[in-house]
Amino acid sequence: MILSLLLNLIQMIIGFAGGLAVGGGFVAFLTVLGIIPRLIQLTKTEKLLKVYAACVILGTLFGTYLTFTNLTWNQPIILLLLWGIFHGIFNGMLAAALTEVLNVFPIISKRIGMEKYILWLLMAFVFGKIAGSLFQWLYFVT
Repeated sequence: MILSLLLNLIQMIIGFAGGLAVGGGFVAFLTVLGIIPRLIQLTKTEKLLKVYAACVILGTLFGTYLTFTNLTWNQPIILLLLWGIFHGIFNGMLAAALTEVLNVFPIISKRIGMEKYILWLLMAFVFGKIAGSLFQWLYFVT
């Protein structure tokens, strides 16, 4: 009985520590990339800073809730399409911010000798991402 309680306590401490580590990494990732300030700057919506912060916090909490529950949604297809679009926008903005901060494309184009063909290189990345996403969804999901 006491051993079981002790094991549960250790699991709770490890889970809490892991959550703090992942949460700290997530916040550091957003801070280093400057996603929210860059988004505010590009959209010229400085007065909505609290809304952006609330959306990040609520989205994280909601995602955590969905992760730990067995909740399933039988929603209309239009709602699922909107949900997917918002996920795609978020992932696209995250990838764009990462490549902007790290200057990935100029470095890659110089390393492989395609400086003159940077547009073709970018289009290859875009179409490769689209093809990979479609393959995953059409082959593995459906």
